Amino acid sequence: MTTKTSWTANEIMATDFPEPRFAVPGIVAEGLNLLVGAPKLGKSWLTLNLGTAVASGGRALGKIPVDGGEVLYLALEDGPRRLKSRLTMTLGNDPAPPGLHFETQWQPLADGGAEDLSTWLGTHTETRLVVLDVIARLRSPLKDRSDRYMADYMVAESIKRVADRHGVAVVAVHHTRKAVADDFLESVSGTNGLAGAADSIIVLKRSRGQADATLHVTGRDVEEQELALRWQSDIGTWSLLGDASEWRMSETRRQILEAIRHASQPLKPKQIADEADADYGVVKHLVRKMVDDNQLATDGKGSYYLEPVHPFTLFTIHS
Repeated sequence: MTTKTSWTANEIMATDFPEPRFAVPGIVAEGLNLLVGAPKLGKSWLTLNLGTAVASGGRALGKIPVDGGEVLYLALEDGPRRLKSRLTMTLGNDPAPPGLHFETQWQPLADGGAEDLSTWLGTHTETRLVVLDVIARLRSPLKDRSDRYMADYMVAESIKRVADRHGVAVVAVHHTRKAVADDFLESVSGTNGLAGAADSIIVLKRSRGQADATLHVTGRDVEEQELALRWQSDIGTWSLLGDASEWRMSETRRQILEAIRHASQPLKPKQIADEADADYGVVKHLVRKMVDDNQLATDGKGSYYLEPVHPFTLFTIHS
C-alpha cells in the first residue's frame, strides 16, 4: 500500500492505482466491512461460510467464485467444540481448508490487539479475509462515556488502518439496535462512529417469503444492493438467491398464479392481493406485466384469469 499522503491533482490523475481487492466479489472488499444483524440471526454462520469459501478457493454463498487465500477467524464467542460442530455441518464431505485459522481469544484492540493483528498478517502474506466475531469483544471498557461516538470511531479506525496497511478485507460482526429504523444504515447499534469509519456496511435482515433473509450492502468500493439469501439449517449454509427485489417479484408472481388458479372466476387485483396475502399496489402493477408476458389473460373489465390450455391441433381440416 502507498504511504504517500500529499498529492497534487496532476499527480493523482497521472497515477495508476490498483483496483480494490475483493474477498467476495461485489460484496466484501478490502478494508473494514461492518456486518450487522440481530442476535441469533445467523451472522456467525454467514461469516464461517465466507471464510471456508475463501480458504478453499470455492464459491461464496454457493454461487460467487472467490480467489483462494488464507483466512483468520477470531471466533471470540465460540470454543473449539462448537467450531468443530459447525465446520462438520458446513464442510460436509469436503476436507478442512488448511488456510483457515481460528483464534478464540484476542487482546482488545487498544491494548495491543491491533498490533498483534498487523503482526499476524505480516507473517501470513497470502491472507485475503479476516473475520472479527464479534467486534464488541475487541473493545476496551469505556473509562469516559461522555464521547461514545469518538470511542466507536477509534475502534473502527484502528481496524481499518490494519486492513489498509495489509490490503486485506476485514469483516467485523456487530449487532443491530433494537429500535426499528427506516434506513438500514441506521440499524447499526451504538453511535454512528462505527459506521462512519467503516468502508462498507452489510446488514443481514429477516424477510418474508421463501427468501429467509436479505443482505443490504453499501460502501465506498461496492455497489449498493439488496440480495436475497436462503438459510439451509441442515447443512449450516447461507445460499444466494439473487437480487432481492427481483426475487420478491418472482415470488409475488407465483402467489398471484396460485390465487387465480384456485379461483372459480376471474379476479380483480384487490381480490388477488387478498387471496395471495400480497401488497395490493405490487399486484396491481404486476398483473399487467403478466398479461404482457402471456402468464395471465384479462377480460378487459379489470379482472384476470388463466387461459385454459388446449391440446395441440395436429391436423387442420378445410371445408
